[in-house]
Amino acid sequence: MKNSIGTSVILTVFGESHGPAVGVVLDGLAPGLPVDENRIAESLARRRPCGPADTARVERDDFRIVSGVYQGRTTGTPLTILIPNENVRSGDYAAFEHIARPSHADYAAQQKYHGFQDPRGGGHFSGRITAGIVAAGAICRQALEAKGICVATHILRLGDVEDAPFTDVASEAASIEAKRFPLILDLEERAEAVILAAKAERDSVGGVIQTGIGGLPAGLGEPWFDSLEGVLARAVFAIGGIKGVEFGDGFGLAGLRGSRANDPFRLRDGRVVTETNRSGGINGGITNGMPVIFNMAVKPTPSISRVQRTVDFVEGKEVELELAGRHDPAIIRRICPVVTALVSVVLCDQLALRYGTDYLAQP
Repeated sequence: MKNSIGTSVILTVFGESHGPAVGVVLDGLAPGLPVDENRIAESLARRRPCGPADTARVERDDFRIVSGVYQGRTTGTPLTILIPNENVRSGDYAAFEHIARPSHADYAAQQKYHGFQDPRGGGHFSGRITAGIVAAGAICRQALEAKGICVATHILRLGDVEDAPFTDVASEAASIEAKRFPLILDLEERAEAVILAAKAERDSVGGVIQTGIGGLPAGLGEPWFDSLEGVLARAVFAIGGIKGVEFGDGFGLAGLRGSRANDPFRLRDGRVVTETNRSGGINGGITNGMPVIFNMAVKPTPSISRVQRTVDFVEGKEVELELAGRHDPAIIRRICPVVTALVSVVLCDQLALRYGTDYLAQP
């Protein structure tokens, strides 16, 4: 299912950047889960552009839930959310409809869909599609919180700005989301300055983000091909800007001896814990009860206004491209709520597989 993910709780995305709407279908949610539309709106607001470091394309995201909810609760049948596209300027893309924008999916889409794809604003490959994911994730996240599970994502590194890593996901999540830039430390002005410096040079910038999951029970996930690392990595790699994932200390473990890399087990108040969490809360593909922590590399936004070399894949010739239109000089701020939302959907699916379809609705 190329546009769907999940086994018990299944998320399907649809729409194009400049089409009438984007949206999602959530199938398999337990009946009776509360659906707070204010929380959905708040989550969409965190994804929305809101300053000079973001794109000038700002959508109101006036979402509509058209199925699967009755009197504020899930019915257990497919839940569909529609989000209209309103602030579109398709003419910005007319001049290079057949031009492969460097590091975009234009040429790959041409080869797969033989010219029948919608090229405007990236079409189905646009980051605009993530609005529906954020809306669906808000519902799933609320269900997780009722079970004592917290999910949050922050900017770990942006240029020469380095945030602190997660130490207590539950307590740090609220602070992160109260800020315009999702950061643990007070680094918002410095982070924005890095982005604006790239924008001033008609360029873009990437960085590293970190997701923390607190409150997961031990025993979640499967060995081998359905390891929790594998399931989460598959999900976040669906987001076009994500180009690398590491769990715990990740690649840093390669430079250590086992005596330093291992997480010693201890008993605390009758509960098994580890002294360190270099493995990121997962052993053998299965949660060990410690916070699940993983980092993701976010590439620089490929849309830049500098002259770039590329090809016209219809005319079959090399050309130069200078992009116009409205683009983010960095997507790292806006990608954080997308990752949190998608991870929340995946966790609902994993919990339903482990404990049963109705688990999330049980007191």
